[in-house]
Amino acid sequence: MFTTFSATPDADAIDESPFLFGHSHDDLLSISMTHEGTHPKPHTPNTVSMGLSGFTYGQYSESNPSSIHFGDGLSEPSGSHMSAREDRDGSTSSGYVNGQEHGHAPSPLQYPHPLRHSLLSDSSTAAGVIYPTDINSIAASHTSRTPPIKVETPDTHVKQMGMSHFNSAIKNDANKSSTPELSLRRKKSNSQNRSSPSQIKGKTADFRANSSIPAEMSWAEFARQCILAAESSRLNPFSLHPGEYKLLREHITHAQVTIYLNIRNAILRLWTRNPLVPVTVEEACGCAREKRYFGLAKVAYQWLFRNGYINFGCIEVPSTASVPPRSRGKPRSQRTILVVGAGMSGLGCARHLEGLFAHNGERSGDGDEMPPKIIVLEARPRVGGRVYSHPLRNQNPATIPRQHRCTAEMGAQIVTGFEHGNPLNALIRGQLGIPYHGLRDNTILYDHDGTVVEKSQDSLVEKLYNDVLERASIYRNKPATFRTVEGDRSLILFGRDPSDSGGASISTLENSNMPLPANAKATASTTEEKPSSGVEKLAGRAYQLSAGFNPNITAAQAAVTMGWQLKPGAFTDHSISLDAIAKSSLYPTLGQTMDEGLRQYQSMLGLKPKDLRLLNWHHANLEYANAATVNQLSLSGWDQDIGNEFEGEHTEIIGGYQQVPRGLWQCPSKLDIRFNCPIKTVQYNAQPESAGKAVKVICRNGEVFEADRIVLTTPLGVLKSGSVRFDPALPEWKQAVIERMGFGLLNKVILVYEQAFWEPDRDMFGLLNEAEHWESLNQHDYSSRRGRFYLFWNCIKTSGRPTLVALMAGDAAHYAEATSNDELIKEVTGRLKKMFAHKTVPLPSETIVTRWRKDPFACGSYSYVGPKTQTGDYDVMARPHGPLHFAGEATCGTHPATVHGAYLSGLRAASEVVESMMGPIQIPSPLVEKKVKLEHTPYTASLESKRKVSNGVIGLNGVKVEDTITNGTPVPTPDRTARQRDEDYEASIIGAILNEIGERPIKPGRAGVNPFLLYTKDYWYICKGECDESKRKASGDPNAKASREEIRVALGLRWRTESAEIKKPYLDQTQNARDDAAASAASFKDRVATWDQEAARIRREYIRNNPPPAGIEELMNSRTAIELGAGKRLRRI
Repeated sequence: MFTTFSATPDADAIDESPFLFGHSHDDLLSISMTHEGTHPKPHTPNTVSMGLSGFTYGQYSESNPSSIHFGDGLSEPSGSHMSAREDRDGSTSSGYVNGQEHGHAPSPLQYPHPLRHSLLSDSSTAAGVIYPTDINSIAASHTSRTPPIKVETPDTHVKQMGMSHFNSAIKNDANKSSTPELSLRRKKSNSQNRSSPSQIKGKTADFRANSSIPAEMSWAEFARQCILAAESSRLNPFSLHPGEYKLLREHITHAQVTIYLNIRNAILRLWTRNPLVPVTVEEACGCAREKRYFGLAKVAYQWLFRNGYINFGCIEVPSTASVPPRSRGKPRSQRTILVVGAGMSGLGCARHLEGLFAHNGERSGDGDEMPPKIIVLEARPRVGGRVYSHPLRNQNPATIPRQHRCTAEMGAQIVTGFEHGNPLNALIRGQLGIPYHGLRDNTILYDHDGTVVEKSQDSLVEKLYNDVLERASIYRNKPATFRTVEGDRSLILFGRDPSDSGGASISTLENSNMPLPANAKATASTTEEKPSSGVEKLAGRAYQLSAGFNPNITAAQAAVTMGWQLKPGAFTDHSISLDAIAKSSLYPTLGQTMDEGLRQYQSMLGLKPKDLRLLNWHHANLEYANAATVNQLSLSGWDQDIGNEFEGEHTEIIGGYQQVPRGLWQCPSKLDIRFNCPIKTVQYNAQPESAGKAVKVICRNGEVFEADRIVLTTPLGVLKSGSVRFDPALPEWKQAVIERMGFGLLNKVILVYEQAFWEPDRDMFGLLNEAEHWESLNQHDYSSRRGRFYLFWNCIKTSGRPTLVALMAGDAAHYAEATSNDELIKEVTGRLKKMFAHKTVPLPSETIVTRWRKDPFACGSYSYVGPKTQTGDYDVMARPHGPLHFAGEATCGTHPATVHGAYLSGLRAASEVVESMMGPIQIPSPLVEKKVKLEHTPYTASLESKRKVSNGVIGLNGVKVEDTITNGTPVPTPDRTARQRDEDYEASIIGAILNEIGERPIKPGRAGVNPFLLYTKDYWYICKGECDESKRKASGDPNAKASREEIRVALGLRWRTESAEIKKPYLDQTQNARDDAAASAASFKDRVATWDQEAARIRREYIRNNPPPAGIEELMNSRTAIELGAGKRLRRI
């Protein structure tokens, strides 16, 4: 990418720069942060949002908004309604479960992420800045305690916020979100280091059922968090992914589908709540309710890990490889994998390969073979590829903290929503702790003469544009369907497992004429059509498209409904037809079809030149989103990624987007990247059993690399240019898709000033362009100019300097490539002077112009669906050929042209490489062990006969327990169908009770908070570092490490000798926990009595309104275990 007007050297070259991590980033993720943790104290009015002056800190959680703006008030846990379609609010991913609202409590700790602890010393602030904090409310201070700080709230109320304020007491409230993943039933607390016992050499794994399910959390809340975790991972919580379906259909029954989904969702919950450390297989097995389902848990864990749903990003996965004894004179062999390109896809692929090989250490090498070596080849002297944050000349930040460098985004700029599956959520907010600025949709439009466009006219024209866009959408391709199986939704919503007594596998049922069990569904999965922008990379103005327009009203009636007036002689029965233009060519385009629709609307409406300028501004916005003119976009496939958009507000990274790829490169340890190595030739052998290395890469600098596998993340534009030669040539099916797919162009003109003359709080503003012929009413006269400086991004809050980024979209992007810098600056300055006529608009102090088409390592910006692109071409682009694997945004059909799409493609390619080298996931036989039935011995019978049973308590089958056991002899029970029917009826009663009054209050336990243990969590790794350093100095061994016992002794001595000031927060927290526990115990009896009365009333009313077939006498006064407070599972006692 070629830039001008900037003499600043590239600070992002091979040498390390202090700008990414500030101070002390070397041991970024050396702190192991366990899933076990404290219960957050329920949010109270006195709990102040973490922050420093105008900064607001938000906990990494899918249940919190993606950002909070200064002045919006304190952070509050919030939720959004979960409808029958499981829709979620765009900014807050929380939810209702069976009508009961839940929300996560905020983080109780004041500490920022370890990357950002130095920021607390700086008081310069910017509105709308968000600094993510540690995951799961666990402090991660590296070198020193963070002192108490002052926090200024919007009502100017200033509080002293020491650690004791946030390390709040534990309160056992089942309706609040809590975080201890290991059951309180455990008598021994685990170490903070969450390494898997199976990954420690010489130790066997310790699998315990239910150990990852919090004992003090209600099943409804646990289920809500698991469902949310699945949705936050791009998975349907209620059905198998097509990959899971293919893997499991021969091995599990329909009932086991629900059990598997509950386990899988619970594993995802562990990861999404703390992505700083990998989930272990022991924790995964702890998500199973019974030991016999450990096989399901292991398969779910392997599938999630391999496919990049868990344990991805900047984390260190412990190696399971054993070190074989060295054979004298016999060097250990090692396979090699080359990854071409150090952009987001290449870095993501290399990092995930590293984790997968570490986890599968025993299988990744045979005998004396070492784990595979991963080498990344990068043509540039930096990482990031098309993510490039160019340093500005003036590095004195005026609007961001001084620890950040002043940059301008040459390429990718916007994170298009963190919620509901964006992997950048875990990277940016969960692992790297990079601050970001939330963008507000406060766009205004300026006409070509500098006047502000009235909001009413803007809205009126936008409605007309959306109408034409929806009429054109009827020609889009239908989404692909995939075979899958859905679990029992009602059970998953309650966190329940069904009764499992075996049966036929899914495949057996599908291949036979046997009826499916109750609540079982085998469906063809499609992408649900929902209101959507249609292009998730769109960051200027989003278009809310429905599934289509109303065919029952004419176009004239639709226009009148919008607020337009018909021309004289136009009648309401007039409509428009796009069939002729859509079928006039083998390769119809979106632009031609929409222009025809607008032309037909012109015949009925009195459209004026200003209306056409507005309509063409929206065209330019689509051209920006697709990096191509609308006349180059396929009519049937231009929005083939619709429905996959993420949610939450769009954001910009403070200090540069390039921090993300640099974090992937450096954390937890540096990847092996060979810079300045553009590849010239790829020689490969597609025969699977060939001897020697299958790939040989020759670089333009003369270097040669041999490998067993290669992952090519080369941009599609470079593949199209033919600058990389393949020997032998790529097969026809691969070369043809490279030629069919489009690769577009977007450029920017970056303007840096000494002072802002625009509104600093407005994140963006648009500009309408005049036609080639003055005041033209011909739509074609606007196409060449409409994208010139059509949108300005105000980057004052993220770049550090007063900066505007003007977009050049459509034909204007090519105009920027061919026009001199002086002409561009003169033109844009003239436009700005008209827009801000009341201000003095100087020439910029620094200007950077991007020209991505001239960049030989990009040859453009990003891919688009061209007229000749076929359905499924993105998948064909991703398909491997022999030892060649492909990744990059152009291989991700669900999220093309995006940074997260590129990253996801790298995870997918890593999975394919591992499968090609180690084979598919192994399914144990049997996958689920048979249920062991306990025989009724005389001893157990005598115990049963002595057990006291309350009158009126009913068993699972609806029969009184007194009638079930008589003198130790079981009485025959009704058949299974009747038992299931009665159980379902009882479940509906429980649902009605929980829906109205929630869970029965739980008897509060002891506080159990030890000040020394709290101190240990904060200082373990600080003390460990000191002990390791002392050990190295004493022994002279640079690799020496202190034992755990030595660290414990040193930590105990440190605690005993600490000052009263240091101890005070921990002692205060312990006392607060005790006080809260005492207060909760005092009110417990009253709350239980009230709940019992209400539950009995609801039961009676429900039975009267919904009588069961067998009558109501025996059910009227009975109660389930949930109503008696005897347990959380939905069972009768």
